[in-house]
Amino acid sequence: MNSKAVLISGGTSGIGLATAEILLRRGWRVAVNGRDIVRGEAALAYLAAQERAVFIRGDVATAEGCDDIVAQTLHCFGRLDGLVTSAGYYAEGILPHVSEEDAQRIFAVNVYGTIFLCKAALPYLKKTGGSIVTVSSDAAIQGNIACSLYAATKGAVTAFSRSLALETALHGVRVNCICPGDVKTPLVDKQLAADEKLDLQSMGDLYPLGRIAEAAEVGKAAAFLLSDDASFITATVLPVDGGLTSW
Repeated sequence: MNSKAVLISGGTSGIGLATAEILLRRGWRVAVNGRDIVRGEAALAYLAAQERAVFIRGDVATAEGCDDIVAQTLHCFGRLDGLVTSAGYYAEGILPHVSEEDAQRIFAVNVYGTIFLCKAALPYLKKTGGSIVTVSSDAAIQGNIACSLYAATKGAVTAFSRSLALETALHGVRVNCICPGDVKTPLVDKQLAADEKLDLQSMGDLYPLGRIAEAAEVGKAAAFLLSDDASFITATVLPVDGGLTSW
């Protein structure tokens, strides 16, 4: 009961699952959140951490859903020391093809999901002097073609994170934001499957390091910012993008 506990939204795959695995190895208790119970059970089987990992079913797209996710985590662990907002929705499309429904959905998950999950978790993070890591994107730093709506949501997450850090510093709660580029996740697998002209090498050629990231490389950045090793780091926006945004 004395070991630290973290809630990771979007924790059943990709960056969220990689972060969970790293934190478990470092002695944390981990709640991975997602909407799909089958994926949740698969994530727990992969983590193989028994009582130190739990799956929390819930949708971050509503404030009520965020409140329930945090409440379930507290019920399981009795405390909260960290929050990683890895749940996200990605969609491409030029603005003339964007519908009102498209805009509402992506903002509900990426922006409001981040905001209300932080709001729900904050009272408990204040008690433990905990830390928040939000997951933004390289699209928040530079423009990406056919991604104006997605970029807008991630820009909002980045600005929200820096401002929230100033609000919470008085309470000893740190807030930092990571901005990954392309990462080997199920999302990238879908992109590759949908475009026969696209492959990992052509994606990697866009990066100074010549490749895209492994999920664990981004997870390590999130784990560092949650840790006591980053005790004097807050309001930081950290690109984890192989140099992409410095071209």
